[in-house]
Amino acid sequence: MRYTLATMLFLLCYSAVGCKKNTGVEHPVKEHALNSDPVALRPGSIGYVGDTADVVTPVNGGLVLMGGGTDVDAAFEWMLKRSGGGDVVVIRASGTDAYNPYINKLGKANSIETLKIDSRVLADDERVARIIRNAEMLFIAGGDQSNYMKYWKDTKTMEAINYLLNVKKAPVGGTSAGCAILGELYYSGENGSVVSEEALANPYHANVSLYAGDFLKPPFMKEVLTDQHYVARSRQGRHLAFLARILKDKGIAAKGIAADERTAVCIDDKGKAVVYGSGKAFFLITDKTKAPEVCVSGQALDWNQNQTAVKVYSITGSAEGNGSFDLTTFAASSARGGSWQQWLI
Repeated sequence: MRYTLATMLFLLCYSAVGCKKNTGVEHPVKEHALNSDPVALRPGSIGYVGDTADVVTPVNGGLVLMGGGTDVDAAFEWMLKRSGGGDVVVIRASGTDAYNPYINKLGKANSIETLKIDSRVLADDERVARIIRNAEMLFIAGGDQSNYMKYWKDTKTMEAINYLLNVKKAPVGGTSAGCAILGELYYSGENGSVVSEEALANPYHANVSLYAGDFLKPPFMKEVLTDQHYVARSRQGRHLAFLARILKDKGIAAKGIAADERTAVCIDDKGKAVVYGSGKAFFLITDKTKAPEVCVSGQALDWNQNQTAVKVYSITGSAEGNGSFDLTTFAASSARGGSWQQWLI
């Protein structure tokens, strides 16, 4: 049998591995296609562990506020259980995918992926937002919260995080800078960090940059300002200066939640907080009737109010979880496992 050159080429193509007939029709690659590299297909992805097939599992909402330093295993285990073993996403603006193998050892997860979202272009990419929305657990790594504000605020990434928090109600956590943006009130650090001595000497220091209600909106965190590395970096003073500014400038009697290093505050879907880890967590309460005596630019903060300026409840963490604090009321009557204090300047 004789073949033309065109016929021979046609037959060779169909007999070779991987040859396909060109029909002129585009066949999109599945986002989680097996035998493909999910990182190459997913913008911002810098590492992927686990099954490339997406799953949907029942989730139980919760929020983790971690104070930085050594991560708290028990807090990640708490989130993983509430994720139903679904897909875990870690987001950050710098760093590596080191959380992937760490989380993978702590509990069941269909997959664990790290996204490095370090530009507004990436943060506003619908494919990035879809990866976040599809997660059954989200963790915001440490770094620089000013970058999180600069890159993520008013983008599809911000909308996707708020979707997880308030619509899908999946567990969401953050450590250090990631924790800093998990209150509706937040300190951005965009002009540089400020230490307690500077903030107390002048609450209007150029590096005291505070925002209210324009970024993330976690449940039970309305009018709450977080801080981290609390005792390790002596941040109690600056936290009081921030709360004084918010009361003076915005008329908000804000609350504060702060965690020391190696410590995590885990808040369930009913607003009940338990403290895990080896350090302390603090719940601060201000009062409109007890405003600072002096809170003006260029002068030292004076906030005494007959030694009753700010009420603080302190809970020491444990590996099993210690104490109880109700964020729906911040009421003294519901606090358990810690002690009340009065802080003043």
